[in-house]
Amino acid sequence: MVPSEENQLVPKEVESAAEEPRVLCIIQDTTNSKTVNERVTLNLPASTLLKRLFEDVASKVGYVNGTFDLVWGNGDNVTDTQTPIDQNSDKTILDAGFEPGKKNFLHLTDKDGEQPHIMPEESGTTDDSVQDRFIGPLPREGSVGCTNDYVSQSYSYSSVLSKSETGYVGLVNQAMTCYLNSLLQTLFMTPEFRNALYKWEFEESEEDPVTSIPYQLQRLFVLLQTSKKRAIETTDVTRSFGWDSSEAWQQHDVQELCRVMFDALEQKWKQTEQADLINQLYQGKLKDYVRCLECGYEGWRIDTYLDIPLVIRPYGSNQAFASVEEALHAFIQPEILDGPNQYFCERCKKKCDARKGLRFLHFPYLLTLQLKRFDFDYTTMHRIKLNDRMTFPEELDMSVFIDVEDEKSPQTESCTDSGAENEGSCHSDQMSNDFSNDDGVDEGICLESNSAAERLSKAGSEKSSLLYELFSVMVHSGSAAGGHYYACIRSFSDDQWYSFNDQHVSKITQEDIKKTYGGSSGSRGYYSSAFASSTNAYMLIYRLKDPMRNAKFLEAHEYPEHIKQLVQKERELEEQEKRQREIERNTCKIKLFCMHPTKQIMMENKLEVHKDRTLKEAVEIAYKLMDLEEAVPLDCCRLVKYDEFHDYLERSYEGEEDTPMGLLLGGVKSTYMFDLLLETRRPDQIFQCYKPGEVMVKVHVVDLKTESVAPPISIRAYLNQTVSEFKQLISKATHLPAETMRVVLERCYNDLRLLNVSSKTLKAEGFFRSNKVFIESSESLDRHMAYTDSHLWKLLDRHANTIRLYVSLPEQSPGSQFRRAVYQKSSGDSGNLDEACERVKGPVGNMKSVEAILEESTEKLKSLSLQQQQEGDNGDSSKSTEASDFENIESPLNEIDSSTSAENRELENQIQISDPENLQSEERSDSDVNNDRSTSSVDSDILSSSHSSDTLCNVDNAPLPLANGLDSHSITSSRRSKANQGKKETWDTAEEDSGTDSEYDESGKSRGEAQYMYFKSEPYTADEGSGEGQKWLMVHVDKRITLSAFKQHLEPFVGVPSSHFKVFRVYASNQEFESVRLNETLSSFSDDNKITIRLGRALKKGEYRVKVYQLLVNEPEPCKFLLDAVFAKGMTVRQSKEELLPQLREQCGLDLTIDRFRLRKKTWKNPGTVFLDYHIYEEDINISSNWEVFLEILDGVEKMKSMSQLAVLSRRWRPSEMKLDSFQEVVLESSSVEELKEKLSEISGIPLENIEFAKGRGTFPCDISILEIHQDLDWNPKVSTLNVWPLYICDDGAVIFYRDKAEELMELTDEQRNELMKKESSRLQKTGHRVTYSPRKEKALKIYLDGAPNKDLTQD
Repeated sequence: MVPSEENQLVPKEVESAAEEPRVLCIIQDTTNSKTVNERVTLNLPASTLLKRLFEDVASKVGYVNGTFDLVWGNGDNVTDTQTPIDQNSDKTILDAGFEPGKKNFLHLTDKDGEQPHIMPEESGTTDDSVQDRFIGPLPREGSVGCTNDYVSQSYSYSSVLSKSETGYVGLVNQAMTCYLNSLLQTLFMTPEFRNALYKWEFEESEEDPVTSIPYQLQRLFVLLQTSKKRAIETTDVTRSFGWDSSEAWQQHDVQELCRVMFDALEQKWKQTEQADLINQLYQGKLKDYVRCLECGYEGWRIDTYLDIPLVIRPYGSNQAFASVEEALHAFIQPEILDGPNQYFCERCKKKCDARKGLRFLHFPYLLTLQLKRFDFDYTTMHRIKLNDRMTFPEELDMSVFIDVEDEKSPQTESCTDSGAENEGSCHSDQMSNDFSNDDGVDEGICLESNSAAERLSKAGSEKSSLLYELFSVMVHSGSAAGGHYYACIRSFSDDQWYSFNDQHVSKITQEDIKKTYGGSSGSRGYYSSAFASSTNAYMLIYRLKDPMRNAKFLEAHEYPEHIKQLVQKERELEEQEKRQREIERNTCKIKLFCMHPTKQIMMENKLEVHKDRTLKEAVEIAYKLMDLEEAVPLDCCRLVKYDEFHDYLERSYEGEEDTPMGLLLGGVKSTYMFDLLLETRRPDQIFQCYKPGEVMVKVHVVDLKTESVAPPISIRAYLNQTVSEFKQLISKATHLPAETMRVVLERCYNDLRLLNVSSKTLKAEGFFRSNKVFIESSESLDRHMAYTDSHLWKLLDRHANTIRLYVSLPEQSPGSQFRRAVYQKSSGDSGNLDEACERVKGPVGNMKSVEAILEESTEKLKSLSLQQQQEGDNGDSSKSTEASDFENIESPLNEIDSSTSAENRELENQIQISDPENLQSEERSDSDVNNDRSTSSVDSDILSSSHSSDTLCNVDNAPLPLANGLDSHSITSSRRSKANQGKKETWDTAEEDSGTDSEYDESGKSRGEAQYMYFKSEPYTADEGSGEGQKWLMVHVDKRITLSAFKQHLEPFVGVPSSHFKVFRVYASNQEFESVRLNETLSSFSDDNKITIRLGRALKKGEYRVKVYQLLVNEPEPCKFLLDAVFAKGMTVRQSKEELLPQLREQCGLDLTIDRFRLRKKTWKNPGTVFLDYHIYEEDINISSNWEVFLEILDGVEKMKSMSQLAVLSRRWRPSEMKLDSFQEVVLESSSVEELKEKLSEISGIPLENIEFAKGRGTFPCDISILEIHQDLDWNPKVSTLNVWPLYICDDGAVIFYRDKAEELMELTDEQRNELMKKESSRLQKTGHRVTYSPRKEKALKIYLDGAPNKDLTQD
């Protein structure tokens, strides 16, 4: 949408100053939020004085000079970026540090804290010298998808406030509406059209003003004439067209828009004075005739036109017409119809040579010429734009194009006279179906039954008064694919040419008009168009020079009364908008926060207050805004400066209640680097004074006995205070002794630093604006222990890493019955689950609690892990040992869910893994909810890894865990253990290497010993709508715990072993993704995340969830989903088939034997490699997450025995019957074409020498219309093997069509062909086969007269 830079219309002053170096200044207006992203560009001579720079900037942005400052932006040419440039200096911009040839960035800022004053609109056009002065290149409109470093891509908010220096108003480009803007400005600058539009009066009682096109045009013209803005919007006009916002992104042809808009106006103006306005102004008439060259008989019809399309380059010619006059002569040049193109003459009763052509009968008052620059290149089959040079005169004499020679011929006279219709002597209707009733009513040449002398007299007068003057040139810049329109229009008021380029209006000269002729300056011969400028004239509008008809624009006192009212209404609206803008410019807008005194929630809003309002008034506004009337009295509220990001109270405003907000906030700004907090107090409290420079500290008191952390108390301190002084300050606020006080600073997440050097300052310890500290002051022995071994450290470490999760348990899970039974026997109170949900604390009474059972299981797991560790040095451990040990672990539901466990063990025993320690890390994903391939799904057995992070207890002789489940080495999280040293890498080592912590701490101890066991849960009542009968747990858990351990903790509540349920994480959009990496921690979870537990077989390491589909080659839908299955690496195909048999019988009703079906590769819907029974997954067959396979039921014995064989699907085409047979599989021993033909001959009975075959195209089943198959496929390719071009058949499942070449194609009647075409089209559409290619259609330009586009969809 941008005219190319080299074709900009540049005034002569620039050319004369070309020798002097120029300085490019890019100014960003930072004084207002609506202008902060806009840039103003000045291209100035290097000798320009700084004073002149400020004048130019003021003129460009519409500010009063002297009310703003300019400072350097982010440039590398100046070191001081804050000091304003001296406005009164006599230096040139070159001496001031500006660099020619580079971008010099400047920021326009407030002066002395006050925003710039807008230049009064009245001064916009008073200084003629300012109007004529050139500041830089003419502004250009940015295109969509293009960037421009030098010119703002959309109009500046400040610049739109003041009118253009020309006095004319521009139109805002909505996106791609430059074509509309060009036409609207042309119509506005046409006196006859504008005056006629003003005379039409809108009746609001009869029509909605929003959908009335003439009324919205009236409003637009009034605004163009009276507005003080630089540019106005066209959205109201396009809305009246029935367009939505998407239409703004559709570019159309301006000539097409002209016709559509004129049609719409004619429809709207029916039965009004303006009903025939378009015809009176723009309509001409021409005669389309054919004359017999033997007898002179002529057949003709009369056509009307609104514009004359002129060819740029004749068809087949490389030479363009040089001028508009030459193109007009070519337009009326007749052609001879001879040879095969002869014309049948009604008079001669035979075919004769004839002359066919056009004659102009009447030219309109406003003559529109369309230069047909868009053509179609039949070589490249693309639309192209012809940029050839075509001149057009400022005055055009059209009298030479009305030909009256034929009027002198007696034969012609009888045939051209339209009165012959009544006499019946001309048979003129041979060339026309119907004549228009108004054909005889012609403004130029009268066609009524008058004498030849009268007609010649009128024709002569017409010829003598056909001098037209050019007043509008609509220019297109770009290619046939897209570009930009703007209009060059001559004002009839002052005969000055102006460029209307969207919102920019500027004066231009006649020389600039000549630049729109197109072409290039030099002669390039044949390729002249290719190298020509892409900016050239596309539509020309001339007006007839007739002093009797040439109108002038109506003056204000001549306006009809309804227009005067409309002008007044629009003026009032604009004044109201101006006042609103002034208020906006003086309104401070800042974020406001308030902690509600009763609800204790932080509320957020935006405070808008006039800069002259006092702080006291602002408090009242904020008080009402936050709706605190019923919560706290007004005198218990105040505004303080606040930093929401750091939760820091910067300062309070004591004694400044009467200070204006503009001064307190530092002026009116688009954005502030701080916020405001509406602070409240109780009536018996007093506000604390917050001084600048203080830091805010939130103090949490820790109680080691109850293991609790109290809510924070806020105090304020100074950075230069020592730790000792800081303790005294805390002591006063908390009434705790400073002597025994331990202070721990949390500098960032999980960075807990003990402040034990009393003489250090808070700044040296890392305090910032807002800080959090934990204090503990007791006489316990814990304070004498090493900090990292102390109870305080462990408690704070747990506090920092504990998250709260909401867990949704499966409905009616068997575990719920078990929990109730256990607790009823132990405590007799079934209503309280708190103790049953507590962390490990030992048995309750004589009955083992859930926790006791879990602890016992943990001890067994610990023993087993130690045993594995000892055996690890020998390098062998067997699956059977692990399985047997696992079976000896007590499960809460071993008896209840024995069938599931048995099934699980049976599956485990069938998977033969010779060396589990050599298994590669394979994390596979499968979600029963959404099958998202980004999730993985292998539930690894926690016993098979030697890493301590996979178990629920410490591996070595580590200190026993405390009551909170944390041991003495819980300083940082490491996933490796000493037990792993010296052993070769196991299946999950690669994953574990992603840890960020070192293996040892400073003391040399293995951090891998640390296990994070904290887990506490309690029943939770979910919100309404979460599902009736669904049980929830609120779980507090250390997020460094592994998913494996987390699932073990959940076992008593779910009621089944962890291998029999899945964990799904619920995201904000209620999407669920399965969490399956058992060795990963919960560190990606955050507070209040939701988790859903679903019953189902969880995957073990090396297992994959596989979707099984049935392949039905001869069914309309060949792909049918059967079930989900689990395959494991190391398993053979035959073993997986044995696993599938009972599932197929129970779930799908398929009673098969193992030899009656096969498995094969599935790629989309294409069947691929046949899997042989002895193939092993991962070794012979690559298996992956979300894997899919085909199950194919065999008709007989499996013929595929070896990988060297090739199975193809063949289908016979019978041309004599116009039908295709069913698929038959052919198994080849090699890739030989000869063998394929032999097999096809064998199954079909066709002689070998008559076999012809072709490979199917596209996705299985390679559907093709039977009307196309015989000739469209590549039959009988000249190859000897199948695995070469053009066949490339290297895998099973390829489709082969074959036929008997001796069989003749059935001959179809037209009726049969049409019937068959309908059937095939319906069949192929049902199967999803694309019958024909249909390129995306260009959206047609439409104007909807009722404002409802959906009512006209059938007329596309």
